[in-house]
Amino acid sequence: MGNGPTPGVLRFSYGIMGSGKSTVALQVHHNLTRRGLKGVLCTLFDRDGTAVSSRLGVSRPAVEVTGDVDLLVMARAHVAAEGGLDFLVCDEVQFYAEAQIDQLGAVVDELGADVFAFGLLTDFRGLLFDGTRRMLEVADEHVALSVEARCWCGRRATHNARLVNGAVTREGATVVIGDTEAPETPLFGDVVTYELLCRRHYGAGELG
Repeated sequence: MGNGPTPGVLRFSYGIMGSGKSTVALQVHHNLTRRGLKGVLCTLFDRDGTAVSSRLGVSRPAVEVTGDVDLLVMARAHVAAEGGLDFLVCDEVQFYAEAQIDQLGAVVDELGADVFAFGLLTDFRGLLFDGTRRMLEVADEHVALSVEARCWCGRRATHNARLVNGAVTREGATVVIGDTEAPETPLFGDVVTYELLCRRHYGAGELG
């Protein structure tokens, strides 16, 4: 790992909502940091904003990967300022631009750092996110997260269904921030949540 003779790796770990990807991302960052390695935690559109947050209640500040962030330039700057870069942990990579996914590959190839990327495979329509598609194309390793989320019927959940005011919708913007639980007191407008469904009940639009 790091800037030595051993090359870095671009590893993409994926799952649906509720599969624990942010929890694993936080654990990886914690473990590597405790070993004294130099790294950066990144995210985009997390439910807590500029942080990586787990539904277990754990959260840590993170660099927000907005569209104007060049991740290779950021990594080079970290090397110059800190004397090296051993790893990046990147959550919510499904929302990253395709060019930013390529920049993560360049961080591995040019700097020898490891990149641990975490994200969803498909959106609420059941289609690959652009960032996910590019990550599947360029990553060295693809790892399915072992924590299985379940549909209300007990089958393995495979889809993130979007609910607006409690009803399944298949239209709208790709990026709408929500969670698997509705807020106790909606501030205004529609309430957007997500339901984890198996393929059968996603296709039928049936909720438990």
